[in-house]
Amino acid sequence: MAQRSSSAVPCEAPVLAICFLACVATGLELSVNNHAADFSLTTMSGPAVSLSCLVQNSSQPEELLWYRGAGKVDLKDGNKVNISNICISPVTESDNGVTFTCKLARDQSVQVSVTMDVQFPPQLTGEESLQTEEEKDVTLTCQTKSNPQAQTMWYKNNIILTLQQNRHQLYQTSEVSQLSIYKVQNSDNGTYTCVVNSTLGEGRKDFHLIVEAKTPVFPKEAVIAAVVVVTLTVLFGIVARKDKIFKVWEALVSYKKNSIVLLQCPVFFYLFCSTL
Repeated sequence: MAQRSSSAVPCEAPVLAICFLACVATGLELSVNNHAADFSLTTMSGPAVSLSCLVQNSSQPEELLWYRGAGKVDLKDGNKVNISNICISPVTESDNGVTFTCKLARDQSVQVSVTMDVQFPPQLTGEESLQTEEEKDVTLTCQTKSNPQAQTMWYKNNIILTLQQNRHQLYQTSEVSQLSIYKVQNSDNGTYTCVVNSTLGEGRKDFHLIVEAKTPVFPKEAVIAAVVVVTLTVLFGIVARKDKIFKVWEALVSYKKNSIVLLQCPVFFYLFCSTL
C-alpha cells in the first residue's frame, strides 16, 4: 500500500499546476471600448471605426489576438501586448453583421466580441428597358438592400400599382423585390417604378416595359404536310397517265425531227422532202 501511495505523489503536481494556471487565466478580463461583455456597435457607412481591446487585472504581459469573423487579423508587434487597437476604415455595407473578437492568446476562452450594425440608406438608382411579346411573362427585379430595412412600393406611370389576381405576383425579401406580370397585354405598356423608403433616405428605379404584338407562328408542319401531299399527287398522276404522256412525247420528238429536215431541204426539193 505504501508503494502505491508514493507512486501517486508525482501525478498530483501537474494537476495542481494546471489548476493554478486556470485560476490565473480566469482572473483576467478583457474589455473592448469599455465593454466587458459582447455588444453591438451601431455606426454609419463611411467614417472609420476604432476598436480598442484592454486586458484587465493583468500582473504580467499578456498577448492579445483579433479576429474578423473566423479570420485572424494581422497585428504589428507593438500592438499585441495588454492593449491592442484595430481600425475599420472605411466602414462599408459589407461590414454589416460582421463580428470582431478580441481574445487572450494563452486562453482564448477569455474574449469579448463586437457585432457591427452598419446603417445605410437604399442605394437604388438608374433605369432599365424591357421588351416582350403579348401573352409572355415578364419579371422586374429591384434590389432593395438597406439598413434599417426599407419599405418598397411599385408604381405604374407614377400611380400606385394595383395588383390583379392571376396577373401580378410580388416576391419580396430584405434585399430584393420582384414584380412578375403574367401573359402581358398591350395595356401593360408603360413605366414601372420601384420606390424604396427607409428612415435614412429613398431610392428608386424605373423599368420601361414595351409590349410588342405577338408574332404569328409560321405553320411549318402544315406547310411540309401540304408539300408532301402535292408531290405524291403529282407522282400518282404521272404514273396513272404514263402511256398517254409517252405518246405525246413521241409525237413531239417526231415533229421536231421533221421540222429540222424541212429546214435543211432546198426549195426545189420541197415536194420530194415533204414525202419523207
